[in-house]
Amino acid sequence: MRRTLTILFALALTALTAKAQVGDPRNMLSLGFNAGMGTSRVSFVPRIKQATCLGPTFGVSLRHISEKYFFLICGTQLECNFARRGWTENIEDGSGNEYTRIADYIEIPFLAYLGFGREIRGFQGHINLGPQIGFLINDDEIYGGQEPWDTSKRPNNVTEQYGKAIENKLDYGITASVGLEMRTGAGNFGVEGRYYFGLGNIYGITKKDYFGRCANSTISVRLTYSFNLF
Repeated sequence: MRRTLTILFALALTALTAKAQVGDPRNMLSLGFNAGMGTSRVSFVPRIKQATCLGPTFGVSLRHISEKYFFLICGTQLECNFARRGWTENIEDGSGNEYTRIADYIEIPFLAYLGFGREIRGFQGHINLGPQIGFLINDDEIYGGQEPWDTSKRPNNVTEQYGKAIENKLDYGITASVGLEMRTGAGNFGVEGRYYFGLGNIYGITKKDYFGRCANSTISVRLTYSFNLF
């Protein structure tokens, strides 16, 4: 835990110190909105075989551009997003059972922003990287398939997750994204791909607990729109 927090602190410090670099000063603040879809899973040990689990994501962002350093446009970005995570099990034991776990989060990423390309009109690519925390606001199970529900032939006999509420409401990890914006007089229109790697676990992982790892990961694609406040 201490090592993980150190990594997150170092990433946040990197984002903050981008303003302290020697370059051509900027002072641009923009408000943005995003919406898209993501595919998520939980990395379980012991392993649980999973299928695609889709969920929506949307939110708002504030981006501050502080300088241009050679060809890089440097700044920071703070977001507040809703994201539906969870996992869908790929059950192949002949039972006909289906199972999906839905976990809704409010996510707050704090990102370093590195852009390249046109600043006013035209196309600008960007890379975002930084720590993210999430707060669980909803946890639900969906059972489906043939009746009755039969877990007697589950691979590796992994059934601990059924009926077990998510124990750790706070989630944290690292997120990174790449995107492309078309900057116009009516605002900035873009598309972005993002990956989130969870460092926290949804259940306890002490020696007395069943799982040795159970962390979220998400890949999402979103459309973005932003406009300059000043």
